[in-house]
Amino acid sequence: MIRAVMLFLISCLFAVFQPAMAQSQAAVEAYMAGHYDAAVADAATDRGADACAFSARSLLAKAVSGDSQPAHGLLQSALDEANAALTVDPGHIEGRLQKAIALSLMARPMSLREARDSGYGEQARKLAESVLQDDPQNAYAHGFLAVWNLEVMRRGGVLGAMIMGASHDAAEAHYAAAAAASPGDAALNWQFARALATLNARKYRAEISAALEAALAAPVDDALELAMQDRARTLAGAMATQDNRDIEALAEGML
Repeated sequence: MIRAVMLFLISCLFAVFQPAMAQSQAAVEAYMAGHYDAAVADAATDRGADACAFSARSLLAKAVSGDSQPAHGLLQSALDEANAALTVDPGHIEGRLQKAIALSLMARPMSLREARDSGYGEQARKLAESVLQDDPQNAYAHGFLAVWNLEVMRRGGVLGAMIMGASHDAAEAHYAAAAAASPGDAALNWQFARALATLNARKYRAEISAALEAALAAPVDDALELAMQDRARTLAGAMATQDNRDIEALAEGML
């Protein structure tokens, strides 16, 4: 069960929200506008590591733009593109981040036994840690691990958190590092607020509210960031009107 805890790492969504990589102007404009199929099509003729990772990011942005669990086929396509990037360049940072996202989203609907047996969560965590080894200031890897700590606490309880070395202090440290590396980032603040609300809406109310306020105040310039900001607005409204259990249930169901 402890390994299964690691499989609920929606935190790796952070990497989807970082600025689009160097691609053609048409591909970048399509991505920013939320036309993800067009972005993938524009990059399809280039099989370099950057282009494959960009395609993976575009597919995953499409996946998390919806309000429900993404289709497995879409996630598999994103994973294939991330793996293609890593085949060309095994150390490719973007490829590792996008692979972590795909793995965690694929594990999300699994039962605990299925998740444990897949090993997806463990792979995703190691990918994020490997990124920080090469790029210690990477905001999105820090964001991943911030939420990973909170998810382990929620899914594994006190014993699971002790075994895995997860803690609220570690989550706060990674969140602070992410915020320092990428200040005013709507997605980083939204995901941390969502994870805290899922863990314990009463205990962490002040921190949740602060993170939501930061997400709502952040400048946004693409369709996906706007969607995340809308979700932050929805959760902020619930914080003002609903009881703690309903807040936690709402946050758990959001991407």
